Amino acid sequence: MVVEKSAKTKEEAIALALEELGIEEEQAQIEVVEEGSKGFLGFGSKMAVVKVRKKLSEKKSEKSKGCCSGECADKAKEFLSKIFELTGEDVTVDTVSDGDVLRVNLSGPDMGIVIGKRGETLDALQHLTSLAVNKGDCGFMKISLDAENYREKRNEALESLAGKLANKVMRTRRSTTLEPMNAYERRIIHSALQDHEFVTTYSIGQGINRKVVIALKQK
Repeated sequence: MVVEKSAKTKEEAIALALEELGIEEEQAQIEVVEEGSKGFLGFGSKMAVVKVRKKLSEKKSEKSKGCCSGECADKAKEFLSKIFELTGEDVTVDTVSDGDVLRVNLSGPDMGIVIGKRGETLDALQHLTSLAVNKGDCGFMKISLDAENYREKRNEALESLAGKLANKVMRTRRSTTLEPMNAYERRIIHSALQDHEFVTTYSIGQGINRKVVIALKQK
């Protein structure tokens, strides 16, 4: 995946692209399309433009090829089943291997508790399952955990929200700041508006308080 970003400076454009991809600079392959310039007294200024993609890790790719998907699926089922047994939740765990991704779907009578507010419980379970599955020498397997198609529904809701807020920013000509979101959800907002003609996005804040700002592009 290649992400193209523009900003007042090359550094700002790179930072936007890295956040959308969810990677650090040392993990990225960066192409500077336009260096950008301030111009004179604000006239003739040019936006910096960069293209960024994630570097392929040969070591990780080789390790992933040897991943025992069946063993990883068994680990995921065993780990999650123990958690739901301890919490008393009636949850069925189903898995499907998709290359180096193990897709885990949870179903049951009360998925609201499993999903949590804005998917926070689901995200925590996904992280813990990844730690449990990727112990040992089986190889690395990415875990994608979902319940009642929550991920797709949330993605669609965020993309719709991004579009509505972009229209508001164009109408009022004032930037707007969204509520704090995790890195995955911030990337959805960035991605939804990355090719928008009139608005741009960037993030502010630290940790759990990090938020996306939608603002008019500078011309």
